[in-house]
Amino acid sequence: MKSLNWKEYSVGKLCKVHGMKKLPDIIYYDDPLRDEFSTAEITPRRIDDAYRYVYTGRWKQFTHFFWYRVVATPLAWIYLKFKFSHRIVNRAVLDQHRAEGYFLYGNHTQAIADALIPTMVSAPKNVYVIVHPNNVSMPVLGRITPSLGALPLPDTLGASRHFLAAVAQRVEEHHVLCIYPEAHIWPYYTGIRPFTDQSFHYPVRYNKPVYCFTNTYQQKRHGGKVRMVTYVDGPFYPDRTLKPREQQAKLRDAVFNAMTARATNSNAVVVRYLPRAEEKKETPPPTGKDPCES
Repeated sequence: MKSLNWKEYSVGKLCKVHGMKKLPDIIYYDDPLRDEFSTAEITPRRIDDAYRYVYTGRWKQFTHFFWYRVVATPLAWIYLKFKFSHRIVNRAVLDQHRAEGYFLYGNHTQAIADALIPTMVSAPKNVYVIVHPNNVSMPVLGRITPSLGALPLPDTLGASRHFLAAVAQRVEEHHVLCIYPEAHIWPYYTGIRPFTDQSFHYPVRYNKPVYCFTNTYQQKRHGGKVRMVTYVDGPFYPDRTLKPREQQAKLRDAVFNAMTARATNSNAVVVRYLPRAEEKKETPPPTGKDPCES
């Protein structure tokens, strides 16, 4: 994954201003499928055969309840409401599958918020999010995120068997499985990046309905702040008249088209994303001072 270097001050690079990570006005990208623009610097742990995806003991059940229901859910609401004035539109479409499990797909535009939005969208159901190993590799939070429903992608064949068993168990328990098919974070991106149909083999395999949510950025009527509005769409179903790979492609296209249509509701641009080919020749700051220095 490609990450931007905070210390490079040129346009399109992230830098630290007064000790804080600051987004530039423009970010240039090379590959919309693989470029990563998260500001987090995390060394991912190896998810091997020893990693446990499912715990059955009462203590782990309690810690899941405590972190998920008592701590994370109210904090998620507070964070999203005060940081983004967050609002969810069309959430009622989920009602027809409240009693069973489903797969939920969303666009990936925030580091913290994207860990919280699935919980708000699918409440009161439990949500398990298929994540990059980074999410369970943080010094402190990495020990908590599994209790919040993080299912890290495996690195070994043995871990893959455990991972698939965990996914199957959560589906059988009628929980929600959330996936970010874009895979990489592009902060405040207002479009939908191209993504493959690879992650859609899960709903095909388990014959479960699919929903999607689209995070948009909109200018508030009063004040200069930008608010996040999340739109929910679906359900979309695997077409059992097709071959499995064709079902994946059809589900992917349905989700991509719904998200692309909803993305047009964004009317505020915090960061502009342009192809690298459009990058102009960089010029030094007029004062000769590095703007990343306070």
